[in-house]
Amino acid sequence: MKKDSKNDSSEIKWFIIVFIVSFILSIIFSFISTTAISGLNVVPAVLILFLVIFIGIVFDVVGVAVTVAKESDFHAKASKKIAGAKTSLKLIKNSAKVANICADVIGDIAGVLSGSISALIAMKITSSFNLEFNIQFIVSAIVASLTICGKAIGKGIAQRNSTEIIAVVGKVLRFFNKENARKK
Repeated sequence: MKKDSKNDSSEIKWFIIVFIVSFILSIIFSFISTTAISGLNVVPAVLILFLVIFIGIVFDVVGVAVTVAKESDFHAKASKKIAGAKTSLKLIKNSAKVANICADVIGDIAGVLSGSISALIAMKITSSFNLEFNIQFIVSAIVASLTICGKAIGKGIAQRNSTEIIAVVGKVLRFFNKENARKK
């Protein structure tokens, strides 16, 4: 009984943390992107839009890869002290939370941002060319199609290459942790 209540409180705590982090990140990124995009011409705005879509796809790939990667692939690497292997093991052991942050928090924020950026781009195009009709539907459909197709391709890549992907993520995170440790 006590274990269930501990798990419940842990899940509630996780929910609260994810909610707060998502809320704050959404506000920050929405403000920055909306403010930045409104002052740009169409071409740089489109490049930023593609970057946001790409970030959403990459984090979705990491989220899928961490859920299918196997701990056994990293135990030998960790015992041989291969860079990032211990970090990769930690990621896999916490795969549900890592996938939630990558695919849901970052991925969904990227999706919302790409929607708002595409709306601003559509308004810029409409006003720049004095169009009589709103092209938002077309721009939104293109953005949604690119995102969905990118994530579909990414999921296959993540499933086939989960070990390699998580090894790279482990090395990157290890590098940042090492840098932070040196500063302390």
